[in-house]
Amino acid sequence: MKHNLKVTAIIVLMFLITQFIGLYVVNYYSEKALPYGMGMPEVQEQDYTPNFISIIIAFVIAICFLFFLTKFKAKFFLRIWFFFVVMVALGMSFIAILDPVLPPFQYISIMVLIIALPFALSKIVSRNILTHNFTELLIYPGIAAVFVPLLNIIYLSALLVLISLYDAWAVWKSGIMQKIAKYQMNEMKVFGGFLIPYLSKAQRNKFKKLKMSKSKDSKKEIKVNVAILGGGDVIFPIIASGVMLKTLGVWPAVLVIVGALLGLSYLLVFGKKKMYPAMPFISAGIFLMIGISYLIWWLFFINFNMGSYISFSSFFLY
Repeated sequence: MKHNLKVTAIIVLMFLITQFIGLYVVNYYSEKALPYGMGMPEVQEQDYTPNFISIIIAFVIAICFLFFLTKFKAKFFLRIWFFFVVMVALGMSFIAILDPVLPPFQYISIMVLIIALPFALSKIVSRNILTHNFTELLIYPGIAAVFVPLLNIIYLSALLVLISLYDAWAVWKSGIMQKIAKYQMNEMKVFGGFLIPYLSKAQRNKFKKLKMSKSKDSKKEIKVNVAILGGGDVIFPIIASGVMLKTLGVWPAVLVIVGALLGLSYLLVFGKKKMYPAMPFISAGIFLMIGISYLIWWLFFINFNMGSYISFSSFFLY
């Protein structure tokens, strides 16, 4: 097991909560315009190809930009970038949560930015673990809502394959992911993902002994274990469930969340104490549940012959 049972349970629970918040936020924006100029023109089937290409180009540019700033240790620009992304993403999620329960308010998009400001500042300026992880629960649903309208199942599948291959290369081959993560935590003091520091039993015992000791050793620092789950490992399952939501409905979307959860849980339970690319495992669970969802849909329509026969392939391209 990568981490102890308590820490593993916390990561899994935060992941699950974020997925369902994401499903809610994506569903909200399926009928509402995206704020802050993030909306795109409504797409038809033939328009998914340029959208997919644009998404890939955007990810490549973002990764190169992040690597470039990391290599040249441009902490200030990275922190500013993180700050604006956090503000906009939190604002989008807060709108989805508050708009249905508040009276109609013309300037709600501005109001939520005021609400988001102290959270974003705390995340960027201080290292409060509770604030950090709370904001992570809301950041990725807001970001995912931008990408869901631009994809169908085919391009979602292609995106998951490409991201999984990149994740495996970045962790197992190049090591770039480890370098970026260490730079974010050690130099920038900001990390994009869930972050849970904890002490092992041996470390706790050592800490107690040092605390009781009156020697100079009592001032020594103790290395703390850190359980992390990168932001990409959280946001892509939300995008996947959102695409399934608009394609097949609520329960297939929930099944995708279950599949992502199974993939992540398998990694956390059977993985060793080293860094792994999470997306190949998460994507495997997602593909499993997408297959099951379409199998159930196919059997349902064939057995009950509802109206007229709809070919599996034509629905798959919807």
